[in-house]
Amino acid sequence: MPSTKQKEQEADTVAELFDWKKLASIILQSRAMDDKEENDLVPAKEVLYQFSARGHELGQVILGSLLNHKHDAASAYYRSRPLLLSLGLSLEDAMAGPMGKSGGYSDGRDIGVVCNRPGVDGPTVLPMAGDVGSQYTPAIGWAQGIEYRKNVLGEEEYEKAISVILGGDGSVATNGFWSALTIATTQNLPVLFYIEDNEYGISVPSEFQTPGGNIAKNLYSFKNLRIFDGDGTQPLEAAELLHDSVNYVRDRKGPALIHLTVPRLNGHSYQDNQSYKEQELLEKEKKKDPLKHLKSFLVPDYMDDASWDDMEKDAREEIEEVAQAALDRPEPDVSKTERYAFEEMKEDGSPDLQMIGGVAPEGHEFPESSMDPKPEKHRINIVEAVRRTLEYELETNKKLMVFGEDVGAKGGVHAATMGLQTSFGDQRVFDTSLSEEGIIGRSVGLAYTGLVPVAEIQFRKYADPATEQLNNCGTIRWRTANKFAAPIVVRMPGGFAKCGDPWHSMCNEVFFTHAIGWQLAFPSNAEDAVGLLRSAMRSNNPTIFFEHRNLLDAKYARKPYPGDEFVVPFGKAKKLQEGDQISLVTWGAMCERSEEAAEQTGISADIIDLRTLMPWDKGAVLESIKKTNRCLIVHEDSRTAGFGAEISAVLSEEAFRYLDAPIERLTMPDIPVPYNVGLMNSVLPGTDDIADAMQKLVRF
Repeated sequence: MPSTKQKEQEADTVAELFDWKKLASIILQSRAMDDKEENDLVPAKEVLYQFSARGHELGQVILGSLLNHKHDAASAYYRSRPLLLSLGLSLEDAMAGPMGKSGGYSDGRDIGVVCNRPGVDGPTVLPMAGDVGSQYTPAIGWAQGIEYRKNVLGEEEYEKAISVILGGDGSVATNGFWSALTIATTQNLPVLFYIEDNEYGISVPSEFQTPGGNIAKNLYSFKNLRIFDGDGTQPLEAAELLHDSVNYVRDRKGPALIHLTVPRLNGHSYQDNQSYKEQELLEKEKKKDPLKHLKSFLVPDYMDDASWDDMEKDAREEIEEVAQAALDRPEPDVSKTERYAFEEMKEDGSPDLQMIGGVAPEGHEFPESSMDPKPEKHRINIVEAVRRTLEYELETNKKLMVFGEDVGAKGGVHAATMGLQTSFGDQRVFDTSLSEEGIIGRSVGLAYTGLVPVAEIQFRKYADPATEQLNNCGTIRWRTANKFAAPIVVRMPGGFAKCGDPWHSMCNEVFFTHAIGWQLAFPSNAEDAVGLLRSAMRSNNPTIFFEHRNLLDAKYARKPYPGDEFVVPFGKAKKLQEGDQISLVTWGAMCERSEEAAEQTGISADIIDLRTLMPWDKGAVLESIKKTNRCLIVHEDSRTAGFGAEISAVLSEEAFRYLDAPIERLTMPDIPVPYNVGLMNSVLPGTDDIADAMQKLVRF
């Protein structure tokens, strides 16, 4: 073991690696920002949400100085402004964000400390989120993307790059933390977990978050994870630990976790007066102030008292000037508030591209596409349609990856990925741990690195644990004012099949039409499945691709493979049948039943398969209503607030004068799908039910 003298020499060597005056200057600027907000801007209501970093600055600024690879990324949280400052966030943007002023990292759209930084001239700070723990799995995706681009695509510039995740001690109780930890350690990814432990999650002590109150001690026996543990208020100790942990990951020795204890010198937010803490504890925390320890470390070895005082004075004066400049910024342009829910086009017709995310910013070119099918001789089912489409896109796009639970050797629980891992290898087609949070969050991070993730969620209901990541993914472009986007594809089977049940048979597609920023495809046959899936994998927006279980091998859904160039544009409905007495608007498994009902009744019906629900082809439906003057909407999802209600509302507003009868909806009742076949059939819209509804409307 090294002697005490050797340890001291090593510490001195590490200390020499840092520009302590620069680090101190950034920390003093951060502290002056907190002072300005707490003493002036919040009381004056110029800042409405304020989260102090007071007490957390030292470790973050040291860490920032060590992130010096252009492909490094940090996934941080709302108390991470010091890190952003150390990575180059301008002081004015840092002040303007909490004021909600124009420009900066969100143009007034997001909470002021929820930052991002596209890595154009240095490390990337992934878009933060306001929910606790959601920062972990996207950073795992970034780490896997680093390895993929280096090892599979052969891009040597990714050598030594790492992904760092910042979180408080409260966040280690979340699903996101444990999912990320599992993926990082089982896949040996270049990830550093940086945990700031201030012993409280708002008012809840750390003992309620972690058994024993220290996550590092809990994880010492965790396989393939190096633990670093120490005091985040002592400059030399923090510098040594951070230097060693960053280099451990950078040298590809495995993932690591560093746990630093820090004081939270203010409440969780400005409104939190910390009345739940004893006065003795508050005084004890003040004595741990890292700024005091930093001054003791620097004076007199690196500077004298007067120089320190000058730095403090300069920081306060600079922040006063910067705060005024931020206050003088214009308010965000209200005419642009609705922009960037989805990709947009410039006035010249070219895409208004995000800076980070997906293949578009790097100028990727896809093979030729066509909306004209070139059908083969034999018909195939939807399963084979999906498999062949994935196969072609994997062949022609080396940045595309397919993954999920059981998609590798097994070929998927529905067999849609059968043989793909054999053909393309386990770095491009691979299995994941059983965590939908991990699957979707990882997908987001992979998209940030310029890849095309195609993730499978085995059944619609299983997506529920990933709701946080799904919602955050959809809003990325809007939240960052088009700086970031995550164009991922999520394949998701659902709906009834040979029987029903509340777990595997859920549709609930309306959830995704309400999820901001998501496209939603819902094919009813193999030809459309090919075209829509190919469009999704080439889109610059995130897409839910819904595969109805009853259609996967149904005779009705079998169509010839339409060719490797075939695409179906989103928002373009398909006319299944022409008629002039009534318009049937439907999608998915209800298409077959609607056609059967029209044949059974002999009614001349316009039957429209929407194919995509977000966007949906409003124009085609309105055109049909103007011809038939009657409308029946048929869907499998439950009735209340189902997507049929949205269609009905639009038609009531925009087609009222063309209607000769009320708009009718035929849906599932507001219950789960029953398991018993007889019970299931009693509540699903059937052919006879649709026929009866058509006849009533025509007679009205």
